[in-house]
Amino acid sequence: MTSGLPNSTTNTAYEIDVSRFGKIVCYDQSLLFEKREQKGWESGSTLASSLPFFITQLFVANLSYRVIYYLTRPLYLPPFVAQILCGLLFSPSVLGNSEFIVQHVFPYRFTMVLETFANLALVYNIFLLGLGMDLRMVRITEAKPVIIAFAGLLIALPVGVFLYYLPGNGDPEKIKSGCVFWSLALACTNFPDLARILADLKLLRSDMGRTAMCAAIITDLCTWVLLVFAFASFNKAGTWNQMMPWVILTTFIFVLLCIYVIRPGITWIFAKTVKAGQVGDTHVWFILGGVVLCGLITDACGVHSITGAFLFGLSIPHDHIIRNMIEEKLHDFLSGILMPLFYIICGLRADIGYMLKFTDKFIMVLVICSSFLVKIVTTVVVSLFMQMPTRDALAIGALMNTKGTLSLVVLNAGRDTKALDSPMYTHMTIALLVMSLVVEPLLAVAYKPKKRLVHYKHRTVQKIKGETEFRVLACVHILPNVSGVTNLLQVSNPTKQSPLNVFAIHLVELTGRTTASLLIMNDENKPKANFSDRVRAESDQIAESFEAMEVNNDAMMVQTITAVSPYTTMHEDICALAEDKRVCFIILPYHKHLTPDGRMGEGNSSHADINQNVLNHAPCSVGILVDRGMAMVRSESFHGEPTKRGVAMLFVGGPDDREALSYAWRMVGQHQINLTVVRFVPGREALVSAGKVAAEYEREKQVDDECIYEFNFKTMNDSSVKYIEKVVNDGQDTISTIREMEDNNSYDLYVVGRGYNSDSPVTAGLNDWSSSPELGTIGDTLASSNFTMHASVLVIQQFSAVNRQAAAAAAAAAIGGGVGNNQEAIGIVPKTTHDAEPFMKSMYEDDGDDEEEEHHYGIHR
Repeated sequence: MTSGLPNSTTNTAYEIDVSRFGKIVCYDQSLLFEKREQKGWESGSTLASSLPFFITQLFVANLSYRVIYYLTRPLYLPPFVAQILCGLLFSPSVLGNSEFIVQHVFPYRFTMVLETFANLALVYNIFLLGLGMDLRMVRITEAKPVIIAFAGLLIALPVGVFLYYLPGNGDPEKIKSGCVFWSLALACTNFPDLARILADLKLLRSDMGRTAMCAAIITDLCTWVLLVFAFASFNKAGTWNQMMPWVILTTFIFVLLCIYVIRPGITWIFAKTVKAGQVGDTHVWFILGGVVLCGLITDACGVHSITGAFLFGLSIPHDHIIRNMIEEKLHDFLSGILMPLFYIICGLRADIGYMLKFTDKFIMVLVICSSFLVKIVTTVVVSLFMQMPTRDALAIGALMNTKGTLSLVVLNAGRDTKALDSPMYTHMTIALLVMSLVVEPLLAVAYKPKKRLVHYKHRTVQKIKGETEFRVLACVHILPNVSGVTNLLQVSNPTKQSPLNVFAIHLVELTGRTTASLLIMNDENKPKANFSDRVRAESDQIAESFEAMEVNNDAMMVQTITAVSPYTTMHEDICALAEDKRVCFIILPYHKHLTPDGRMGEGNSSHADINQNVLNHAPCSVGILVDRGMAMVRSESFHGEPTKRGVAMLFVGGPDDREALSYAWRMVGQHQINLTVVRFVPGREALVSAGKVAAEYEREKQVDDECIYEFNFKTMNDSSVKYIEKVVNDGQDTISTIREMEDNNSYDLYVVGRGYNSDSPVTAGLNDWSSSPELGTIGDTLASSNFTMHASVLVIQQFSAVNRQAAAAAAAAAIGGGVGNNQEAIGIVPKTTHDAEPFMKSMYEDDGDDEEEEHHYGIHR
């Protein structure tokens, strides 16, 4: 059919013919050089006419994608859903045929400009896909993921062929080569999106998650091999390519070139020119130029330019800072600006109305359901054969349906070669959309990992009696956090009788540019590298600093872990790791950092939220370290002897203070530690004015006296330990006493209890001035800049199942109902003493210590 559409400046006549391959548009090429009345130019040019339209298209594409993306994220939908919806929004079935869109946004005569930039963005995006794929994650030695991957491919490919030729599905005279691209799009699995789904649902560390990731990366590699063969087998007209043997040969030569020339060459160049971990911009620009060059080579070989870009990305050495620099310079601009143009192109090619003329609605539903079920049924059958749980098999089957940019690449490659006509292209695009809509919500609802019964009782420092392994989870966000944490661990007195087992976790925020390989927590198989050969990236420096502690200390073992997670759910990873590793103590850095002038900066509010969430949900005791330069203390005096470090433990009373005393007690025995324990005892005036608080304090005092007596009895012959009691009447008196101690002595570290859910006469009046509730009353005072300028502070909270339930209920009430409900929940939960007991038994199987917990905390309640 023919139609004329008016243009904004001239009467542009288009001759439009609708065929099974879409619209064929004919127009006068002189329209590209549209005349405009401007003083500077006598006549228009291509730039003058196409640039304003391209800027408009860029703006519309980015705005549409971002709006749809932020609308779909709360629904547990992957970014791929927003990508397809963004394209379908401007398809001929929705807005693509409207007069305004055709005239002012996506004119037919500028479609080639749009496709050129979209294909350039696709080439670099595929390069980033190869750059982020670490082949070391493929564990061929494990049979399960290999069998699942190959079984899924071997079943999905013939099923795809059957569905392609199903009667009533599209035009009856289909191109024979179309079944290849249709089947590949159905069988492929997008590894980066799968890893992100597992990260969102906290399933990365599960056995199911590891199996799914390994199977996905094997499927991805097999898909690329098959796609290369598809490119080589068919020409641009969708017919058999007579030059196929030569195409395969030249492509194979290029693969060998990447393996034996490009990769070693890049490694050699970086090794010779990179100094002190710094990479110049020249290296980055040459790499980006190499992407286009490799794409040009493979395009000349006949297998599409994206093949060269992907192989070049795989050739970049891993564990090198160049990868991070390329991510920083390319990813944000590419994903945030240019890639939405590719999604728009995909949408402009899809025509749902035209597809329904050839496709039966029942057949369409049958094809979509069959496409989704083929991987699930295959995985369940294979897993039952390998004696895997059916629940895990269903989850892996759903995950293997994860689609992404690679699926759209396959479909568009088939569309470009005329292997896929418009109905079949549109049908598979809708099928991919439906499959992606179901995966993550289905997993979030149906697959909840069973809570493993962790049979370990040492969840507090107080229960470690000096002859048991002391397991600690040390968390850091950035490199400046490391020095204070490592110095604290070194003075924690690891011995042969009570060795220190440290699990150092580097917490990295999950952002849009985070590569899939970084999502993998490589704690079990982290390669041991020589320190002099280590790359000086931040994560490697953190690992090096922690691993250096065990070099000269036989009683200390260190494992480094990288955890990538959104800030909102990062505490779940920390708590899960603490329980998996059976630690009894978690060390967290304070969210404020020391500034060059010696004061505490503003800090990161997200880190403060993480600390608060960990305190509420931790399965063991927690310590927050306010570091004021513990590493700056001189290691040797002027006489060549080790410098004594002064540690002050301020004991107010309660379970948190008893836990803090137990940790400070562990430091005793090292010749460079002088420990001073100061117990604040309320005077008669304070007890009279305290009222009910005084009665609770007296009941708690019985347990405190036993703990203090045991400490004094076992350290009475130790000259490095000093015990002092101070009588105070209120909080101000307590602060004055601490100030006096600070003036008379120079302490390097204060150890205090958080005092959660407990009041004391000696801190009366201080709660109103607290600005950091995670530090408690005394800890917040010590951390304030106007109190002390050099002493670090360690605030400790003892694990209590009852208190954890109260904190979790209070946090939930605060989110749902505000402050009033929060106070109500805190008042109710501690009273349900009998309800908390089954929780502890079922969750932790800690039967032997339940009576002790009731003894310690029942008095407080």
